[in-house]
Amino acid sequence: MKKILICGIAFHALTSFADEAPGFRDLFNGKDLTGWVDVNTSPETWYAKDGLLICKGKPIGVMRSDRMYENFILQIEWRHMTAGGNSGVFAWCDAEVRKNRLPNGVEVQMLENEWYKIHNRTNAYVSGELFGAGNVRTTPDNKRGSRSKSIELRCKGKGEWNHYTVVAVDGTIKLAINGKFVNGISKSTRKKGYLCLESEGAEIHFRNIRIMELEPGYAKPGEIAPVAK
Repeated sequence: MKKILICGIAFHALTSFADEAPGFRDLFNGKDLTGWVDVNTSPETWYAKDGLLICKGKPIGVMRSDRMYENFILQIEWRHMTAGGNSGVFAWCDAEVRKNRLPNGVEVQMLENEWYKIHNRTNAYVSGELFGAGNVRTTPDNKRGSRSKSIELRCKGKGEWNHYTVVAVDGTIKLAINGKFVNGISKSTRKKGYLCLESEGAEIHFRNIRIMELEPGYAKPGEIAPVAK
């Protein structure tokens, strides 16, 4: 901002858009769980070690951000430590969970590559599916039932790091996996809420979690998650 004087009164004016342009900030400091709130897991489920956010995978449940987000770019790296691991990051979530211990929101799935073999499913199940969870509805870009399937299997297997970029704007989410956009949903019935990381049975590690908040949009009261109590 640049201070200018008009008729003896000080005003602040933008010298350029870059002065107020959004930037990334860390959601995990590499040392502890500051900024995150356990919803329904346990004190042993999540912890920081050697710059990593580690999830032991049990019990099934989530940890949420301490505040809501509307339009944003989220970058996150993750790796499963066992074959067939299952996890995910939820966008626009409730602070509370459903009977199956997971929240209403939009899930960005993180499956280890052997999951479909171990669970005797078809190889239609690939990491990076997007879908409305609970009472949240979305329109898939690449339809597989109510879910959107990644058009290319780009995730690496157990023990290897994967990088997700999640772009969320006004009910639309686009997902890039390891450097390429491969999936998306639109017309989400939820457009603002908490972020959640999922514990779903297997150890998973996270790192380099950061977010760039974008300008607000047109989320109506019914499209915003209830504020945490």
